[in-house]
Amino acid sequence: MSFRGSEATEKSSEALYYSRQRRDRSLASARDDKLMIQLSSVTKIFKNKTAVDNISFTAKEGEIIGFLGPNGAGKTTTMRLILGYLTPTEGKISVDNLDPLEQRIDVLKKIGYLPENNPLYQEMKVTEYLQFIASVKNIDGFIEIASQVGLSEVLSSKIEELSRGYKQRVGLAAALTGNPSILILDEPTSGLDPLEQEKIRNLIKKLARAKTIIFSTHILSEVEDVANRLIIIDKGRIVFDGKKPKGKGAVEKLFKKLVKE
Repeated sequence: MSFRGSEATEKSSEALYYSRQRRDRSLASARDDKLMIQLSSVTKIFKNKTAVDNISFTAKEGEIIGFLGPNGAGKTTTMRLILGYLTPTEGKISVDNLDPLEQRIDVLKKIGYLPENNPLYQEMKVTEYLQFIASVKNIDGFIEIASQVGLSEVLSSKIEELSRGYKQRVGLAAALTGNPSILILDEPTSGLDPLEQEKIRNLIKKLARAKTIIFSTHILSEVEDVANRLIIIDKGRIVFDGKKPKGKGAVEKLFKKLVKE
């Protein structure tokens, strides 16, 4: 296939994807304020350490939530609790009215997860890995998603040969396979150069038009750019949950005010 033909195919696939996204947004507007995630008085204790301490929050359809906190604050633990990877010591969690523990398979079909360490089968080609993920999720095809996240040019490359930015895109493509209604992204731009960070941020903003997204990051300006809501957790407790403050540097000021060394 010629370069122009390949480019046209990629644009066509992208147009089809966003057409479906617009349809999903129309459906979403008819279901305003639908709660996709609910945590009620959730606590998680590991031996003698309380990682998450009596937290409660909800996430609505279409929200982009920036999840902030220092290292060890409980961000990743909270995400794993939502996914059903961990069992809460106390409290209740609901994902689209499903129990992550009792109905884990159904819950995982609704969530796309990009963990911080982004585990990939390095020896596989990109196309092989995405085909594997699609088969595990019982989905036909992945080309549309690969095109959407900008992987078309590296489909035949081994994952171990890719830059960190492209590896993050592979992980994001895997998370998006199956068109989940919820995305949980644990530091999706960690270790990327500024250009790659911007590409991932722009992609997250496009995806959020018809999805619920929770993403953690240590880059506070990223939250200003992407999120429409902010949750700050410190020492396992939520210290802020509300609309993102307006103005350049406002998120950083709020974070420094609430999070103490």
